[in-house]
Amino acid sequence: MDHVRVAAIASLTPLEELDLDPFLVDTRSQHAMCARWAEGQGYVVTRQLLFYGLRPDHAGLWADVDAGLVDVFVAPNERVLARALTSVPEFSDECRRRGVRLETAGLDEPDYDATHKAHIHRRLSMPTAGYDGC
Repeated sequence: MDHVRVAAIASLTPLEELDLDPFLVDTRSQHAMCARWAEGQGYVVTRQLLFYGLRPDHAGLWADVDAGLVDVFVAPNERVLARALTSVPEFSDECRRRGVRLETAGLDEPDYDATHKAHIHRRLSMPTAGYDGC
């Protein structure tokens, strides 16, 4: 039996927004939500995508679809899609045109306490000491 292949979309979001919306900063939790959704459907996540403001017509977004490697795009929710892409309606239209389903997982977001937010901040922060810009 062939598996339905899923590309999980997560949004890159500036770390400065951690306190405003920790889920949008936590790409690991976003991908985990997509994986739980796919597993619940009996599908297989074959790609994990990270975008911030990507144009819906960007060739990189469609390369795996064109190669026959992706059947469905899934994002955790509409907020993530709105951050990941410059236009969700245009992306939806392009998905329909190409015959690729677009889904949102619609699962409950994890609860974030101060300890979890501090962990995300440490994980997503980059050390600056000795950074020479290369």
